[in-house]
Amino acid sequence: MSNQTDNLTRCSWAGTDELYIKYHDEEWGKEVHDDHTLFEFLILESAQAGLSWITILRRREGYRKAFANFDVEKVAAFTDEDVERLMQDTGIIRNRLKILAAINNAKLFIGIQKEFGSFDKYLYSFMPNGKPIVNHSHKIPATSPESDAISKDMKKRGFKFFGSTICYAHMQATGMVNDHIPDCSFK
Repeated sequence: MSNQTDNLTRCSWAGTDELYIKYHDEEWGKEVHDDHTLFEFLILESAQAGLSWITILRRREGYRKAFANFDVEKVAAFTDEDVERLMQDTGIIRNRLKILAAINNAKLFIGIQKEFGSFDKYLYSFMPNGKPIVNHSHKIPATSPESDAISKDMKKRGFKFFGSTICYAHMQATGMVNDHIPDCSFK
């Protein structure tokens, strides 16, 4: 299913919202190996649990400000006072469990960086031959064997709000999986 505009073919989910189209065209499915960006999407995808992605995309700048420009060391050091500040911040989803999870996940993210050398190396250790997956189907799955394995391992390590569906969305957002439809101009 595609969305034709400007003589370009897009995946239908991009719709007509300019923010969604920009995200689809410039980020979704594009390979990222930078831990800073991987942490940003970890925060954003975890916040998205139970909500639509556009809801989070519209608050992305609010999250950037609230979570120290996604500086993992700073977020890991957030205190109870920071949690209370974030609970009053209308620029983000004010869910105490998700805020606490972001801080907890930041601490665990740093632990994985120390153990594996980078969060990127950790994630790609689950990928076939350490490479991204390019899906050539018109069907976009919600999970995969890789997202199941990553989320299971992360849960065992103590990560919160990162089940297989959220993990798969993170994989799509960071190009670990390219799920653009075959005829998409941005495949």
